[in-house]
Amino acid sequence: MPQREMVVLTDASLITCVVQKGLADEVVKAAQEGGAQGATIYYGRGTGVRERLGILGLTIEAEKEVITIMVANDQKDRIFEKMYLAGQMDTPGMGFMYVTQLERAATYVPEEMIEKLVK
Repeated sequence: MPQREMVVLTDASLITCVVQKGLADEVVKAAQEGGAQGATIYYGRGTGVRERLGILGLTIEAEKEVITIMVANDQKDRIFEKMYLAGQMDTPGMGFMYVTQLERAATYVPEEMIEKLVK
């Protein structure tokens, strides 16, 4: 049986972006144009801010799409900015996003990629 080895990535961050229902595909497309390899999209329902903004006459949809993307630290600023613009985060009530530094991440990494990284 071949020896199994775990490849641990230590220079990665997780971008989390919460957007209005229906915008996730645009945000993911922008992230991929910025260099992201893929994304996870799931659905959620929020409370709190919606009620406060409703006083101002804004209608905020309770259902949200949540996007998570793991990126290399040297790509995070570029991808974060593209996602921000695509998600219209500069508009009140459109959503929010944040970056979390990952201590360790592990997945399959092809042997040729490991060789490039070691050099």
